[in-house]
Amino acid sequence: MKKLILPFIVVLSIVLIVIFSPRYTRELTQKIDFPKEFVRGKVIKVIENNLMKDPVIEGKYRGNQLIEVEILEGRYRGEVFKIYNSLSSLHNIYARAGLTAIFTVEDTGSQTPTVWLYNLKRDNTLYFLGAIFILLVIGIGRVKGVNSLLSLIFTGTMIIYIMIPLLFKGINPILLSILISSIIIVVSFFLIGGYNIKTYSAIIGTTLGVIIAGGISYIFGKIMKLSGINLAEGQQLLYITNEFKIQIDGLLFVAILISSLGAIMDIAMSIASATNEIYLSNPTISYKRLFGSIMQVGKDIIGTMINTLILAFAGSSLPLIMMIWGYNMQYQQFINIPTIAIEIMNALAGSIGIIITVPVTAVISILFIKNRREFK
Repeated sequence: MKKLILPFIVVLSIVLIVIFSPRYTRELTQKIDFPKEFVRGKVIKVIENNLMKDPVIEGKYRGNQLIEVEILEGRYRGEVFKIYNSLSSLHNIYARAGLTAIFTVEDTGSQTPTVWLYNLKRDNTLYFLGAIFILLVIGIGRVKGVNSLLSLIFTGTMIIYIMIPLLFKGINPILLSILISSIIIVVSFFLIGGYNIKTYSAIIGTTLGVIIAGGISYIFGKIMKLSGINLAEGQQLLYITNEFKIQIDGLLFVAILISSLGAIMDIAMSIASATNEIYLSNPTISYKRLFGSIMQVGKDIIGTMINTLILAFAGSSLPLIMMIWGYNMQYQQFINIPTIAIEIMNALAGSIGIIITVPVTAVISILFIKNRREFK
């Protein structure tokens, strides 16, 4: 019964946050009036096709289509419109009869609104993929799998419904991200690992690791004159800062702290678990030898985790890397681009956080052993 108390509290917290957060942040979302409505629509028929094959991408077209569409929801539900669908290199959605897609409907003051084929409807496919993920996690992980999903939902809820609105309210991003991350770390580890010294060690090790990673990024970001404005889409925030109190400078710290959180949590729990297993298999082992054994395990983990983290950043920056190669940029030219500097700093700061987490978590675990003499 005791094992169900924390999951119940977490579920209750998620429900309350989702219900009440929008009520307290409604004044924030009302500051910007977005006149467009994004609704489902269906292409009834294609009246004209003025298309040519895309010279770059096989199977794509460029040009325009005259199509007849029916709006399936919103204020104009059931109404039929004739619209032009333009296909370019950036916006390339080929309309065909029977296609259900997302349309924008914008009132322009005239009797007929402006309707535009905005995008393909992809959410159902995402739901299907998400269902496969959930089934696999529960099927293989069982109870721990359920707790892992609950931890994931709690993390998303805290970021979307708590951290983001508070950032828009002007709360200090650094203090806020540390607080939110700490709550996520504590809840996630207790859900997955239970109440024991292994979990306590992982919590402390992860918290110190992410703070160090974020602190390094903040310090070196200041030295290199980088801030949240230099993040991807960071400049777009400048257009809405007049309406809000966002402290853009601190967003770089937040981005790196969140992006490295998962990897550091993983390595902290791995080290704490390894310490647990080694000690239980040999309770008479000396603390010096225990630390040495843990560091040997940690070296292997560091190698793979650093590779994983850097590859993740490299993957997200692949188009940028290809652009550098394609334009044959000189080293002094691309290495000083703010986006490149941030990506490199992200990878290095996160990796430093991982490296430091290993000995820190090992020491904390051993200190707990020394004071308690056993894992519960």
